[in-house]
Amino acid sequence: MERAPKPGKDVPPKKDKRQAKRKKPRRYWEEDTAPTTDRACPGPPRNKKRNQELRPQKPKNTHILKKPRISKKPQVPKKLRKRTNPEPERNLSGAQDPFPGPAPVPVEVVQKFCRIDKSKKIPHSKSKTRNRLEVAEAEEEETSVKAARSELLLAEEPGFLEGENGEDTAKILQADIVEAVDIASAAKHFDLNLRQFGPYRLNYSRTGRHLAFGGSRGHVAALDWVTKRLMCEINVMEAVRDIRFLHSEALLAVAQNRWLHIYDNQGIELHCIRRCDRVTRLEFLPFHFLLATASETGFLTYLDVSVGKIVAALNARAGRLGVMTQNPYNAVIHLGHSNGTVSLWSPAMKEPLAKILCHRGGVRAVTVDSTGTYMATSGLDHQLKIFDLRGTFQPLSARTLPQGAGHLAFSQRGLLVAGMGDVVNIWAGQGQAGPPSLEQLYLTHRLSGPVHGLQFCPFEDVLGVGHSGGVTSMLVPGAAEPNFDGLDSNPYRSRKQRQEWEVKALLEKVPAELICLDPRALAEVDVISLEQEKKERIERLGYDPEAKTPFQPKPKQKGRSSTASLVKRKRKVMDEEHREKVRQSFEQQKQHKQKKTKPFGAWPSALDRFVR
Repeated sequence: MERAPKPGKDVPPKKDKRQAKRKKPRRYWEEDTAPTTDRACPGPPRNKKRNQELRPQKPKNTHILKKPRISKKPQVPKKLRKRTNPEPERNLSGAQDPFPGPAPVPVEVVQKFCRIDKSKKIPHSKSKTRNRLEVAEAEEEETSVKAARSELLLAEEPGFLEGENGEDTAKILQADIVEAVDIASAAKHFDLNLRQFGPYRLNYSRTGRHLAFGGSRGHVAALDWVTKRLMCEINVMEAVRDIRFLHSEALLAVAQNRWLHIYDNQGIELHCIRRCDRVTRLEFLPFHFLLATASETGFLTYLDVSVGKIVAALNARAGRLGVMTQNPYNAVIHLGHSNGTVSLWSPAMKEPLAKILCHRGGVRAVTVDSTGTYMATSGLDHQLKIFDLRGTFQPLSARTLPQGAGHLAFSQRGLLVAGMGDVVNIWAGQGQAGPPSLEQLYLTHRLSGPVHGLQFCPFEDVLGVGHSGGVTSMLVPGAAEPNFDGLDSNPYRSRKQRQEWEVKALLEKVPAELICLDPRALAEVDVISLEQEKKERIERLGYDPEAKTPFQPKPKQKGRSSTASLVKRKRKVMDEEHREKVRQSFEQQKQHKQKKTKPFGAWPSALDRFVR
């Protein structure tokens, strides 16, 4: 029995007359060309056999003339051939791109990311060196253009708190800010009531995701403060003086009453470093993997956490060291002393790089901004000063406080916070372009106990305060950088990404010997030291090892290495060198005479006969 064919396999579905007559709408980038048939489309042909049938076939009996191999017209290479009427590039659909080429980038934005000063010309050097410099400049320019083009993806913008109709922002309370912001931002404000173990010192990780705090009665805890997930909580049964995250949130350094201890994120003790005893302050240098410790005995110690060795132990000769901070720009450690001075230290030098007289009394707190340009200090004379670190070390502004500030901290966008007793005062500036203005307060907040530690959270408008009553997280609008680098400090990285970042950071670790005041000086040549070392080497060896060796001709065969030919070749080289020296001296004399020539029309003098 024969069955009727199904409608979906052999028999094509019937089309509606309206659909057949309906034309495809023309886009604004398509040309207005009338198709030859109703079913014609500008796309490429799909059926090869059908196209072959439509092509005109050649007659079978026609005689085809072969072209000569040597053409009379001169052949032009393919690279030099130019099209007289180039056709616009089209896609498979036949549409023309209305915006051909890459998107234009403003020159001002590109200059912001450029790191090479093109005003300085390349010195006269060898062609190979010049080519390398030109290639490096081209790569740097291409990188800056890509960075400027990708800046459009940074959707987050910083913003500050502004009062209405001249309202003073210092009178705005934290409760008012929490009510005005969204739910996610309001959850970042919290208070931890821990009176029985205070006062507390705290520290945020480099990604700004994790918070660690330790109390003076032995309480140590670490948590993911965004999700409020507790990582570890222990009691070391000893006074905790300071606490710091190492290169990642998996390791934690705790300065206890006697020695320095290293814990992991589960609260397990990994190391006990007894050479670092009676530590008062801790600072970690992330790009050098160095943990700097200041002790009561007056020693500044650098510990390399990647290999577990002490790089340097420097005696400051200034008594107890209780004030310390680091410069994020050049990794120089700043120490505050009881005689009112601040000393700058590097592990490569046994003496301080510089000493700055800041206050008439002892220094209570020191901090440096993220750009390494400004330093803020407070002393026993109730003075708050801001210094310029760009070679002058001069105070830019000063303010007398009713109560001396015991703790200072800079934010990523240049806000300055000072902890005075149980009050926290914040001053705002012109972003990262200038120092904060000490004339008018930006925000103020009163805590339930005296302040014992301050730090701004990276990439979040949050200020963490450790006091005798526990830990407080404040909202400070406009404090942090809104956009982060996902390859360097990614708050949302996974465990696998953190492990890969650790390997990369270890491979790119900067040696401790390169820490100096001006990091740009590492790319320059110290000519004076080089000449002094060369002179000392010649005196020690008794001869110059870098002196030019006399010319020794290579031996030749077939009787051309006789004594006379060797002497003749040596004499020829010596004559060329002598001729070059005479030519140089002649040019120098010529330039010297041109400088001494008198202007045209000057009267002769009787003393001209003595001029040589």
